[in-house]
Amino acid sequence: MMSQDLKPITEIATQIGLSRSDIVQYGTFKAKIPLDIVYQQPRRAKLVLVTSINPTPAGEGKTTMSVGLSQALHRIGVNATAVLREPSMGPTFGMKGGATGGGASRVEPSTAINLHFTGDFHAITAAHNLLAALIDNELFHGSRLHLDPKRVLWKRVLDVNDRALRHIIVGLGGPGQGVVRETGFDITAASEVMAVLTLARDLPDLKTRLSKMVIASQGHDMITVADLGAEDALTAILDEAMMPNLVQTREQTPVIMHGGPFANIAHGCNSIVATEAGLRLSDVVITEAGFGADLGAEKFLDIKAPEANLAPDLAVVVVTLRALRYHGGQSLREINRPNLDALHSGMANLNKHLENLRRFGLPIVVAINQFPADTEEEIEWLLKELADHGVPAALADVFGQGGFGGERLAHLVMQQLDETSSHYAPLYEKTESLEQKIEKIVTSIYGGSGVDYAPAALKTLARLHTWGEDALRVCIAKTQYSLSDNPKLLGRPEGFRVTIRDIDIARGAGYIVPLAGDMIRMPGLPKDPAAYRVHVDDDGMVTGIE
Repeated sequence: MMSQDLKPITEIATQIGLSRSDIVQYGTFKAKIPLDIVYQQPRRAKLVLVTSINPTPAGEGKTTMSVGLSQALHRIGVNATAVLREPSMGPTFGMKGGATGGGASRVEPSTAINLHFTGDFHAITAAHNLLAALIDNELFHGSRLHLDPKRVLWKRVLDVNDRALRHIIVGLGGPGQGVVRETGFDITAASEVMAVLTLARDLPDLKTRLSKMVIASQGHDMITVADLGAEDALTAILDEAMMPNLVQTREQTPVIMHGGPFANIAHGCNSIVATEAGLRLSDVVITEAGFGADLGAEKFLDIKAPEANLAPDLAVVVVTLRALRYHGGQSLREINRPNLDALHSGMANLNKHLENLRRFGLPIVVAINQFPADTEEEIEWLLKELADHGVPAALADVFGQGGFGGERLAHLVMQQLDETSSHYAPLYEKTESLEQKIEKIVTSIYGGSGVDYAPAALKTLARLHTWGEDALRVCIAKTQYSLSDNPKLLGRPEGFRVTIRDIDIARGAGYIVPLAGDMIRMPGLPKDPAAYRVHVDDDGMVTGIE
């Protein structure tokens, strides 16, 4: 999209009641909203959470639907704001490509957003790795904590998919190069610093959370950032990154974008301050959580919402016919071929996600993301199937038609907001044990029969009990392709058990990260990475990042 088709960000700001002096401009089309501006007004908006069924590897267009729905709401006269997550350069140059929506429902300037944006990810990476450097420096000098190199828990991060960095040895080259030890890299979106930034309400809260992060275990004690005395330095790096970003859609409607993706290996929600900005500056907020309702939505409802005292008014579940066919047994190569039998079988996956959201007490609307290969017969069958079960649903082609293609969905969303009430409640209480919380997620949300723990996970649980950290919430890292921890178990598997092989501690974020199955927190690049499709012409115009 050419820059002349976009409005200056000052004009977008006026749509949500902000003046030029209320924002910090990053060029012509990007800005940040200072935290004191965020909290000037009371909350007033309805909150709509967009989620989906378990996706195919191609994704089901959840961000595109969120953008298109916000555009459609504007078309019917509703003051709506999309509050979304920032893209990671990992998938931008990896399998998926960019993450700003698609077609006529995209956030702009999309290429800039998919690359460096306003530098938030770089600030998080720098803060995280400064802490790693301070820890290695402490190992070398031993002037403060006398750390045991074998008990250090803090890795490094990078916002690029790089499997070669998952397990590394540092300090090689002789005594002057540091202490030799094993460590590794996670991707920046999985950093606890990212989680802390997205869950902090303001700078004092950010600093407090950073101070609580655990960097090592020493005997029966935890060693934290506060023990090292590094929280002020980290906060200084993250000062500007704490401010949510303001951009626009292709139809020049406001988007507040802030915080990290990856609900399979992190909590996968945008920041609390971004959501607060939307709730205080508009009448309806359309927000998203990563992947299916078993991952991002569960984490939104069990981690972010209680932390921020949020109560979503409605859930929109994005579904595609191709995903239903996929979960009904149709091969990935043939998921665009009509198949009513596969569609019928795949409904089990959608039904489980609908059950999960009802368990949280949320009213539901199903958004059918239309693709060119979808047949009228299949669409009619799905609409009838949902209507027979009392599930409101609407077809939407926001990729091809933008806001116009989502007007039926927008009217349905507003009708449900007017006529239904949310009875939201989280799945578990903070007072329950960590094992009880994990068990509830596995049995109630995934539909599994129970949990098995590897020795490393049991050791971490015992350590957490000793430290008195049972009040932490749970953020399970699990494959997005299945309700189970096995990506090959599609549809609605039953009788499976989930294996927790290890547990990462994110005390500053307020949760633990049980690693289920083979999940890792540093992805690798595919055989044909999207990086090879990126081109830059002699005038500096970048193409191929979509």
